[in-house]
Amino acid sequence: METISSRFLGYKILAFALLLLPFALSAGEVVNDVIQLNPIVVDEVIAPVSIEEICAAVKNAKGAISIGGARHSEGGQIATEHSLHLDMRSFNKIVAFDPEIKTITVQAGITWRDIQDKIDPYNLSVSIMQSYANFTVGGSLSVNCHGRYVGAGPIILSVKGIKVVLADGSVVEATPEAHSDIFYAIIGGYGGIGVIVEATLKLTDNTRVERRDEVMPINRYKDYFFTEIRNNPKAVFHNGDIYPPRFNTVRAVTWSETDKPVTNKDRLIGRNENYWLDRQLIWMTSKLPFGKWLRQYVFDPLTYLRDPVVWRNHEASYDVAELEPVSRKESTYVLQEYFVPVERFDEFYPKMAGILNRHQVNVMNISIRYARQDPGSLLAWAKSEVFAFVLYYKQGTTEADKAAVSSWTRELIDAALSVDGSYYLPYQIHATAEQFSKAYPRSNEFFALKTRLDPENKFRNKLWDAYYQASTLVKQKAD
Repeated sequence: METISSRFLGYKILAFALLLLPFALSAGEVVNDVIQLNPIVVDEVIAPVSIEEICAAVKNAKGAISIGGARHSEGGQIATEHSLHLDMRSFNKIVAFDPEIKTITVQAGITWRDIQDKIDPYNLSVSIMQSYANFTVGGSLSVNCHGRYVGAGPIILSVKGIKVVLADGSVVEATPEAHSDIFYAIIGGYGGIGVIVEATLKLTDNTRVERRDEVMPINRYKDYFFTEIRNNPKAVFHNGDIYPPRFNTVRAVTWSETDKPVTNKDRLIGRNENYWLDRQLIWMTSKLPFGKWLRQYVFDPLTYLRDPVVWRNHEASYDVAELEPVSRKESTYVLQEYFVPVERFDEFYPKMAGILNRHQVNVMNISIRYARQDPGSLLAWAKSEVFAFVLYYKQGTTEADKAAVSSWTRELIDAALSVDGSYYLPYQIHATAEQFSKAYPRSNEFFALKTRLDPENKFRNKLWDAYYQASTLVKQKAD
């Protein structure tokens, strides 16, 4: 009787263990990005602090490796299931700094704000970066970012060289002249070829800049930009904000070099600012029936009453926390971006406005930026001189909401492709394989290099799960 009871208890324990097995097999750490729509379970997360540690982890990895920084890509570009995830944020030291020749070498996990803290006392400034300073350098290079800089373009134009760990654990130093194939694949390569561990960047002077703005019909904007801004040697930052929901009015905002004294003595924006008011204004704009009217005719006119003078570094040190909502559980704020050859600006924006209004997209802002042509990245988004349309919108988090966004996003991508434009890859992965190939016609060269340098496909994330694996399957079928 005792033996039978013990055996019965053993069966119950075994059955319970079998029930828990799927959960045990899926156990791991969850990696998610800022919009909180892409939770991904990885097998392990490590936070390396040396190149040697990264080399060993890559060389000894038996499965997939994914790479993340500040986690502001929005479509799973930082991870894939059951990968070894390299969290680069602790790999954040300054390696070398030469204020005389205006260069700095940094580890990939450092943020732009950390660099600004270092170089501001020398009256130097970052040449090209995003509008927000708390992204990592490695992540910015991986997406080949850009900002509001007039006469600039993709960040690759400000990079002197990079140090990369490849799939076999070896370290390569790549520049536009040496190992140029790796240089032009890694920058803008979304972690598909290797791990960026160091970067040497060109710096520029920190100057005083004055803000001026002008409101105009959108059909006047292109001529205004080419006449007043594009060739103005004093213009430093510029963007045009298109007001929803009619999308027919632009507020053009330019910060230009000046000798006037600063109106704000802070050289950088404080790290611990309270962004309560900014968040409330965004909430009102997105939620209230008359919120967008309030923004266009009340909030912004008050904001732009004066023409402040600040240091360039101050205007470049915004914290993305000013955009962060109280919760992302039921709805979330998301970005998309489309690139259009400058001469086809007037063809694209009516198509964009029609799609957004037809689908009743809750757009809070569309910012127009300008970028010079990319010098040769394999996944270049600026294949010519372009205007960028940065779309900031609010969406729900249900499966139905996601499906609706996927539908109108593909329409917008088709609209951009119809004018020989492109779309940006750090955001939700809605594009079809055909749209991706058309927007990035040199992707086959990128994939060929990945196959050569990473034959086991170690470096993976949801972006390359979608397009590299699809490309490989198509090639296998063709063979």
